[in-house]
Amino acid sequence: MDEQFTQALSIAGSDSGGGAGMQADLKTIQERHVFATTVLVAITAQNTLGVDDFVALSPKIIDEQFAAIANDLQIRACKTGMLADVTRVETVVKNLKKYNMGPLTVDPVMIAKGGAPLLSEDAVAVVRDELLPLATVATPNLPEAEKLADMKIQTEDDMIVAAKRLQQIGVKNVMVKGGHFVSDDQSSDFVLLEDGKSFWLSAPRVDTVRTHGTGDTLSACITAELAKGHTVEDAIRTGKKFVDATIRDGIIVGHGHGPLNHWAYRKVENDEI
Repeated sequence: MDEQFTQALSIAGSDSGGGAGMQADLKTIQERHVFATTVLVAITAQNTLGVDDFVALSPKIIDEQFAAIANDLQIRACKTGMLADVTRVETVVKNLKKYNMGPLTVDPVMIAKGGAPLLSEDAVAVVRDELLPLATVATPNLPEAEKLADMKIQTEDDMIVAAKRLQQIGVKNVMVKGGHFVSDDQSSDFVLLEDGKSFWLSAPRVDTVRTHGTGDTLSACITAELAKGHTVEDAIRTGKKFVDATIRDGIIVGHGHGPLNHWAYRKVENDEI
């Protein structure tokens, strides 16, 4: 039998506007030359202006999606995005323990770009206590890191403390994203690796509202790189460059928080890699 093409899995919600969630994951993983598969957890009705509504899928169909993938495909890395509520988080955790889906990247999605909640308050503790200890990489933004680490983050030193707290919870590698520091002309993220190595990744901040799906895109790119066998550090560095390119070379879609340009990184690869 011929060797299987590299495959990765996104466990997330659907964004009808196409900019974030499952749709951003599929576009990103495809752009990284990896075959993308999906376990759909929730369906949202949203566009660039915001989230109008969402429906979480039944645990039964989530279980069946996992089983269908495990029975046929060879997943080498996976990621989580929107998980909606306690029931869905617990269902996903159960399946991640049951099946070997490779290294796990957790994007602890809690709030949409427009402010709509995408994770119930009571599910935050389940994400922290049950999902994060399974993660190879976690990529919280500042509000998410504050909730998961149970602290206020107002400085870069606070980001370092939060990363250490998340690692103590059980996450092997942590990337705390600093994009919410709007006063800074740089978007700087702090990375703490399992072996104790740490570093900052920075890129010039772009004055744009077209940043819908940045967290999904970053975590999906990291997942694709891990599926290809790259190290965590290399996967994170590629993810940062990929997202930076999608923002800098933007496209105009919709009238609110617009989506990224998911094929922009091809130019970076051709020019720099």
